Amino acid sequence: MSISTAKAKWNGELKSGSGVMSFTGYEGPFTFASRFEDGKETNPEELVGAANAGCFSMFLSALLGKEMIVPTSIETTATVTLGTVDGGPQITGIELNCVANIPGISDEKFQELAKSAKSQCPISKLFAGTTITLVAKLV
Repeated sequence: MSISTAKAKWNGELKSGSGVMSFTGYEGPFTFASRFEDGKETNPEELVGAANAGCFSMFLSALLGKEMIVPTSIETTATVTLGTVDGGPQITGIELNCVANIPGISDEKFQELAKSAKSQCPISKLFAGTTITLVAKLV
């Protein structure tokens, strides 16, 4: 079992307040503007995206390892959409865009393993009620 901890502190009311999120080696501010407008700070959805992208990349590497294939690189970008459902904010979709350099694998096998990684990685499972799409490109 592995246990991870992250922390967030919010000060003040929603629109004019501000907060700080922190976890191992990172501490970053977040605000209403960074979440719902065009603020420069981070936001919870950005961190959800980082978690999903990292989890997917690691899981894909693990699946490749089971096939005795060693990737040179797996780079995944997660785009998280925060929409409105029933009058309130909700993550309505996540798109994983993966570009991988994996010598010795066919695109067909790569697509199969990428699809499996998307559905099986723990963070994707956490968001099972959210539509997660995948665009996977082998270079």
